[in-house]
Amino acid sequence: MARNYPFSAIVGQEDMKLAILIAALDSNVGGVLVMGDRGTGKSTAVRALAALLPEMNTVQECAYACDPNAPAGSCPICDELRSKLKLGGKLKTVKKPVPVVDLPLGATEDRVIGALDIEKALSSGEKAYEPGLLAKAHRGFLYIDEVNLLEDHLVDLLIDVAASGANVVEREGLSIRHPAKFVLVGSGNPEEGELRPQLLDRFGLAVEVKTPQEPKARVEIIKRRDEFERNQAKFMQTWEKEDEIIRHQIQAGKKKLPNVKVDDAMMEKVTQLCSHLGTDGLRGELTLLRAARAYAALCGKNQVTIEHLKKIAVPALQHRLRRNPLDDSSSGVRVKRALEELFPEKSK
Repeated sequence: MARNYPFSAIVGQEDMKLAILIAALDSNVGGVLVMGDRGTGKSTAVRALAALLPEMNTVQECAYACDPNAPAGSCPICDELRSKLKLGGKLKTVKKPVPVVDLPLGATEDRVIGALDIEKALSSGEKAYEPGLLAKAHRGFLYIDEVNLLEDHLVDLLIDVAASGANVVEREGLSIRHPAKFVLVGSGNPEEGELRPQLLDRFGLAVEVKTPQEPKARVEIIKRRDEFERNQAKFMQTWEKEDEIIRHQIQAGKKKLPNVKVDDAMMEKVTQLCSHLGTDGLRGELTLLRAARAYAALCGKNQVTIEHLKKIAVPALQHRLRRNPLDDSSSGVRVKRALEELFPEKSK
């Protein structure tokens, strides 16, 4: 059986790993965009992290793997199942792994949003819905490689679903609305084209990855990958303890997250930074606030500090800046410069 490469065995790419960890800890952050060279472990990191997450508690007979504690009205199947329960009865549940669903560039609209179940229609004459990729990704990860090459009509679909958290299908006499909340992870090479601004804005965090240039790092990457391919069981055992540490860190972070506090002074710093950089709207502030809170929880802290803010500011804001014709610096550099100007290090 094929296994996922251990998350802890990934060499370097710390910004990418941290962004994915934060998005997994709090899905409200809004997903992760990873742009850079091919073969830098983008898809490997997503699948490796998903394998570390605890199995989900789901409604047994629900095609969307809904949370049994989800409110009524969020899923038509769960609502129907609840209507059949006796007074005081509970839905049957089952544990399932967190899904990681690939959305290929050539996917049809029917494949993505779902369509009429032709087989059932022909065999029994019954109109039934066959769930698509968005339904399968519910409560998990939807991964799109080369997201900047995705066709416009699919981009429009993703924008709508990402905003509402639900997928609406109206076709062939079907009228279906089902939950579709997932962590959207996109990757691509910026040399092959830019991402549409509307979709770019929907990603909570954005990081850049590059092929390591240091010979030692490159040798270590090749060495570990070769060991993994030659003897997966032994390699997994070698990194089992390191992965377990990360697994406990995620679980502890999820428990702590609701209790992490952000005082008014820190909120003022968030708005001050975004205003200084000229980010459009308030999505930048909200994302930065959520990401800083998730990072604090991941670190085991009870309150967000300026250090948490500084650590997560670049991935939360660099893709939201307008181009400045008078400044050819990268957006990441501009965010770092703003941090230094607004919140300088105190001299010891």
